[in-house]
Amino acid sequence: MQLVTRSIGAAAADEIRDMIVDGRLADGARVNEVHLARALEISRTPLREGLTRLVAEGVVTTEPRRGFFVAPLTLDDFQQLYEIRPILDPEALRLAGIPSPVEIDRLERINAAMVAAKKPATAIDLDDQWHRALLAGCPNRVLLEMIDQIIGRTRCYEHALFRETDHVWNASDEHQQIMDALRDGDLDGACAGLKRNMQSGAGPIVDWLTQRKKHCKGVA
Repeated sequence: MQLVTRSIGAAAADEIRDMIVDGRLADGARVNEVHLARALEISRTPLREGLTRLVAEGVVTTEPRRGFFVAPLTLDDFQQLYEIRPILDPEALRLAGIPSPVEIDRLERINAAMVAAKKPATAIDLDDQWHRALLAGCPNRVLLEMIDQIIGRTRCYEHALFRETDHVWNASDEHQQIMDALRDGDLDGACAGLKRNMQSGAGPIVDWLTQRKKHCKGVA
């Protein structure tokens, strides 16, 4: 497909990010710039601009004289990323305050759609949408940008978990507890529930990465 939105390099970064998230570009793989530029129908210069943007995000790495590589999915990297969200997200919600009834109704609809989702990828996208909507009222835009960047980096892990295991996405009950607390005007309870939600979400991925690491060592 021809990339025409925003700058070509920024659009390339978006497309490459999607290819990494859905597994078309495997974690740890070397990026073949010639093939990728041809697939995206762009020249090498905007392609490298896009890849450089992704290096800054941490989803791509670069090595002198060797080129670009998709960042590997590692337990250490994931834990360092995910341990930040139980700190950042509740604080963002605290700053946002109690959403309006209309905003809580929207959260309910997103959560219901997540429960009804047939595909794991759809459930992940709706989960991200729910969290972004929950925190949308936070006045600290830098804090929201930090959270959004972490969401982008951990999405690779979430999609890979579903590709490689039979894990079932199940965060709706925790979301409901948070929304119930918000309807009751209990901001402290909602923030505590959000912290628990962030902490519980890491468990299945940590277990999968641990087993994956053991398997790789066994194969080696």
